[in-house]
Amino acid sequence: MASYDPVRKLLTNKIVAMAAAKHIKPTESELEILRVLWDKGTATVREVHEILSEHKDAGYTTTLKLMQIMFEKGIVKRDDSSKTHIYRANITRENTQQQIVGKMINSLFGGSSTQLVMQALGNHAPNKDELEEIQKLLDNLKKQ
Repeated sequence: MASYDPVRKLLTNKIVAMAAAKHIKPTESELEILRVLWDKGTATVREVHEILSEHKDAGYTTTLKLMQIMFEKGIVKRDDSSKTHIYRANITRENTQQQIVGKMINSLFGGSSTQLVMQALGNHAPNKDELEEIQKLLDNLKKQ
């Protein structure tokens, strides 16, 4: 039974880490890095830094440190089998969006998704394609 306990502990730690990764709330800087990884799939720190520096003034070491922290938090995975580490997102764009929007609805809009939508449409006029997509979503919601 003694050999079973370390295995059980390891599995429990992995399960807890995976569950924690699904409920992590990335910072604004972490979200910027995640957007790059979601778009590219995988990337090195250098590749992420080059894309971020097109619109933000940040040093390479800052990007490196952020990505190391994100790895420790379980937000990204890292392949360190070669000299150049390759990173990829460990949380999905969809889950992250749902989590952030859900928190925003509850904290800013008193649980009202209608108020969120009205505010979003009032501040950003959707184009024709977006309006059609919104209409399809509304039609589908009416059918449910």
